[in-house]
Amino acid sequence: MGAVNATADAAANLADFTKESFAADGVTHDVYRKGSGPAVIVIAEIPGITPKVLDFARKVVDAGFTAVLPHLFGTPGLDAGNPKAIGVAESAKAMAKLAATLCVSREFTILATGKSSPVVTWLRALARQEHERCGGKGVGAVGMCFTGGFALGMAVDDVMLAPVLSQPSLPFRPIPGTGRTIDISPQDLDTVKVRCAKQGLKVMGLRFTGDRMVPGERFDFLREQLGDGFIAVELDDADANPDALTPPHSVLTEHLIDEPGQPTRKALDDVLQLFRDTLPA
Repeated sequence: MGAVNATADAAANLADFTKESFAADGVTHDVYRKGSGPAVIVIAEIPGITPKVLDFARKVVDAGFTAVLPHLFGTPGLDAGNPKAIGVAESAKAMAKLAATLCVSREFTILATGKSSPVVTWLRALARQEHERCGGKGVGAVGMCFTGGFALGMAVDDVMLAPVLSQPSLPFRPIPGTGRTIDISPQDLDTVKVRCAKQGLKVMGLRFTGDRMVPGERFDFLREQLGDGFIAVELDDADANPDALTPPHSVLTEHLIDEPGQPTRKALDDVLQLFRDTLPA
């Protein structure tokens, strides 16, 4: 598939979403929106807002919420990590460009421990705007892989009532000491801990048990830090969609088996139920 066809397909995948822009603290990003009801910020995994991320967002909409997808990296609508979908050359080109962008961007803290990525400040501002716009008791958020910990950092703000960390992968391994930590500053983590203890905040985390990018120590750390405020959903690798191109990792997207009775479908239902239990007025 050539670049022209890939671009056309990406645009078609986004056809049922509206595109806007949002600026805060001197930073502007495009935002894709769909639905009505309280807002859920869907922060895409690498390589960006793929067709399966959009499918997840549509499930959020079907559950009665407004899905809000900030475009932070990649090409929206493009299945960039799937050579079968867009061609080997086009996929390799897109992924190389993405890797270069992420490595030089000042918005993301990729390797360091004990830090929150600067983009989290922008995401908190987006959540506050969406709460004012969409109503409800507050806002939900789902971070995935590279952005998994962003949802935790957003929970510093009282408007964030339902943060979901799907396969939170930062800081990346095999850096020594990165198992028992996550990409949030100690000060921000302390604030989230207080919210869990005093406000009843619930933070949900999702992972496959064999996922080396999301070591079990990371969830142990979150249990210790957040206590009963952390809801861990840990799935066997055998529960993952066998047709996916990568080892078990993306619980809500690439490795979802969207059929009743499947553990990944149960995980999806648990996420949506968290939103139903916490966000409507």
